[in-house]
Amino acid sequence: MKRQTEQEQFAAYIGIDWATQTHYLSLCEADSRTVERSQLDHKPEVLGQWVNELQRRYPGRRIAVALEQSRGALVYALMSYEFLVLYPVNPKALAKFREAFYVSGAKDDPLDSDLLLELVTKHRDRLRAWQPDDELTRTITLLVEYRRELVDTQTGLTNRLSDLLKLYFPQALGWAGELATIQACDFLERWPTLAKVRQATDTELLQFYGAHGCRKAALIEQRLRQIETAQPLTTDGAVITASMAMVQSTIAQLRPLMVSIKEMDKQIAELFATHEDHELFRSFPGAGAVLAPRLLSAMGANRDRFVTAQDVQQLAGIAPVIERSGKTCFVHRRFACSKFLRQSFHEYAAQSIRWAPWARAYYDRQRQRGNGHHAAVRSLAFRWIRIIFRCWQNRVPYSEETYQQALRDRGSKLSALIVAQT
Repeated sequence: MKRQTEQEQFAAYIGIDWATQTHYLSLCEADSRTVERSQLDHKPEVLGQWVNELQRRYPGRRIAVALEQSRGALVYALMSYEFLVLYPVNPKALAKFREAFYVSGAKDDPLDSDLLLELVTKHRDRLRAWQPDDELTRTITLLVEYRRELVDTQTGLTNRLSDLLKLYFPQALGWAGELATIQACDFLERWPTLAKVRQATDTELLQFYGAHGCRKAALIEQRLRQIETAQPLTTDGAVITASMAMVQSTIAQLRPLMVSIKEMDKQIAELFATHEDHELFRSFPGAGAVLAPRLLSAMGANRDRFVTAQDVQQLAGIAPVIERSGKTCFVHRRFACSKFLRQSFHEYAAQSIRWAPWARAYYDRQRQRGNGHHAAVRSLAFRWIRIIFRCWQNRVPYSEETYQQALRDRGSKLSALIVAQT
């Protein structure tokens, strides 16, 4: 976001320390030093009444509100009121500010509301007013984040399923196929143990694989022969019975989750197709149906949100941190950042290696210099952010040919590497 160049004059300033049930408020009028403290229950009708009282008290004037979150129930409740200008404060920044004045480290809610009030009245030039994106962009942003949460849950369930099968039925990891599929769920529901699958005829197994789209005759034949000669890992009835019950319970959670992810993918695709920046973010090589909406959510629709590409790099945690003390200087990756944002750029950079020749050349050069895989991908993501930012600012889709020509014009060493690869 662009910082305000001129300090706006507000009728009053408010610091809110939010909680799930009760919010603590500290209010100070612009021409007064008196702090009014109060509490609000987190109820729609109570918040609505409080906002109406503010409008009657300061008709036609704006109020600055500092709060310790950039999203959540309280922000969503206040964002619809144009006369309230919201200033989100990073929780870590507030904690450091608290420590500077109260060395005991004790956290007290009413005190935090006073600190937020002090930040917005005395240090507003260092804060950024929250400017929400349009509704469509915010919807896509929330959906891609929720989808990622579902995928993480799915990964946890498949990991649990894999661990359980390794205890008593490890052969199923090869016979059932990818665990995060309907085929695997159906296989394990029908044949949860080695004894049961060995009772199945070749015809039944062939029909099962055929019904699930497996047409590789050699693979199916290999599985059939393995089933005939397989030996159980354990014959302990306690392990088999308990593990089998847990497998069935895990499958019961995994199956509807996969359906939900597929439905959410469909909803994201439909909304993304209607966004004005759809073609822009689809133009990045390797973005695809999953990563293109995530790049959109990372950048947003408001072109005033970021001043330079460095703002994006730092917010996403892709830009490295340089620490100096005396003659000592070392560089490390950034930890205080938006983890989902960093993950989005990191995953896109890794995917682009397969689709963009210059990205492959750049990644290979980083590996040749001794950097590990993730370090090389972060370095590539750092470069991609500059490209994405420029395309986003100019509203111009990405062109691989144009970028490679720019590399040649600058005499970049990547040009020679690209030629060598091709």
